[in-house]
Amino acid sequence: MRTVDPHRLTGAYALHALSPEETVRFERHLAGCDACAQETAELSATAARLGLAVATATAPGMRDQVLRRITTVRQEAPGGPGQGRRGRSGLRARPVSRWALAACLAAAAALGGTAVWEHERAEDARAEAHSAARTADEIAAVLAAPDAKVRAAELAGGASGAVVVSRGQDRAVFVASGMTRPPGGKVYQLWFDDRGGMRSAGLMDPGRADQTVLMRGAVDGASGMGITLEPEGGSDHPTSAPLARVPFPV
Repeated sequence: MRTVDPHRLTGAYALHALSPEETVRFERHLAGCDACAQETAELSATAARLGLAVATATAPGMRDQVLRRITTVRQEAPGGPGQGRRGRSGLRARPVSRWALAACLAAAAALGGTAVWEHERAEDARAEAHSAARTADEIAAVLAAPDAKVRAAELAGGASGAVVVSRGQDRAVFVASGMTRPPGGKVYQLWFDDRGGMRSAGLMDPGRADQTVLMRGAVDGASGMGITLEPEGGSDHPTSAPLARVPFPV
């Protein structure tokens, strides 16, 4: 069987187009190739975003513009002057219905708008992929830091968590497992505990039970962290009692 260069399989892998055997071989290669890992992440994000492109609204005023253009198109009546014209093939040329022309105009406008929209979505996906790659690098730097220290904690509802702190990196990472989904309109928010004062450290993904979160902002002498349940979008200050408070390892 012909061997395919694994560096050329990132696109097929992102689209789930490899056989099970090829997937196993490529994932083995992926574990040791940073370039392919980043390209696969970008392609997967782009494919996911483009998969949402099922419909798009036309530009404002498009209907009025098309209908206005229709009135400027001359329509020949049956048997009119254009009936006797023949093309090079010898066939009579049929007059174009103004409604057919309108449909063509509308289709062209819609397709043009869709192409621009899909390009913008692809660019957004690429930016998101780069952002995700940067975040992954920052998480890896904290976890691999020589001074990284870990403190585990039991969370509400049988969930478990751990916080990893690197004073040298001045960053912290929170790892959660088995988190229950927050109620509708609510989200879990992380906080730095500045010895009694709570400073926002970002939001968790409400749709994921297991996740690794780079806490937003510098540790900056914080003594620990907390988790609260907040309205969707987060709060400037905690609006509920902490679901958990975890002191940072010393």
